[in-house]
Amino acid sequence: EVQLVESGGGLVQPGGSLRLSCAASGFTFSSYAMSWVRQAPGKGLEWVSAINSGGGSTYYADSVKGRFTISRDNAKNTLYLQLNSLKTEDTAMYYCAKDLAPYGLPPWEYNYWGQGTQVTVSS
Repeated sequence: EVQLVESGGGLVQPGGSLRLSCAASGFTFSSYAMSWVRQAPGKGLEWVSAINSGGGSTYYADSVKGRFTISRDNAKNTLYLQLNSLKTEDTAMYYCAKDLAPYGLPPWEYNYWGQGTQVTVSS
């Protein structure tokens, strides 16, 4: 059974930092690209970042480029998202998502999602 479990969210002041984690199980983690997707209150899903299966290629939405860093540890089956210079508009539920096909390339398609971790940026 595929499981994706996010953690690391919380309440942080503008300009602060957080590190999100996504623990994966039930599939060969190192064979799949992974993404972070967020949903702000009252809004639709917004793709944030993706990383290829080996970790050598990363992709970012313009809204987070230069502030967020995606990474993965295939030995630990864990995906990360480092959030720096946080803004109030980064407030959202953050989900990790597994790509549909092994060794996939953009555009991404997802067949599994985690339950999400809430990030709230407020003074």
